[in-house]
Amino acid sequence: MSDDLTEGQTAVVPDGYVINLWQRGFGRTVGPFYSKRDSKNDEVMAFRVEEHHANGMNNCHGGMLMSFADMAWGRVISNKKEIGWVTVRLLTDFLSGAHMGDWVEGDSEIISEQDDIFTVRGRIWCGDRTLITGTGVYKGIRSIQRKAGEREPKG
Repeated sequence: MSDDLTEGQTAVVPDGYVINLWQRGFGRTVGPFYSKRDSKNDEVMAFRVEEHHANGMNNCHGGMLMSFADMAWGRVISNKKEIGWVTVRLLTDFLSGAHMGDWVEGDSEIISEQDDIFTVRGRIWCGDRTLITGTGVYKGIRSIQRKAGEREPKG
């Protein structure tokens, strides 16, 4: 069974992280992604850089980092407001790169909310290196109210 997993997928996942099992779509194609709750109960997303994330120089492709930023930053709206969203604008500053096998993490905070438009400030990092900072503007499109504890890690 494990012979179809890549080296990155069988590597040790840091404590507290659980895999996000995307059933379909883009997230399933570019994953796997992981998440955990930090000390403030905010969600941090992560992924390990694998071959399918790489550019021609065998580093993480900037498009992958930007896609990850979009998902990690918008997710705060789903978690804090229980609202599904679409991206209106994503502004990013690339400060450093990620390398094959790196564990990349990201989170954000809502800094503005008016009607159904949310602005978030986010950061993507690897260890002590900040890879990307920026802001995202997202439009809330539907309620996604969950049952209590539905996305909490088991165990």
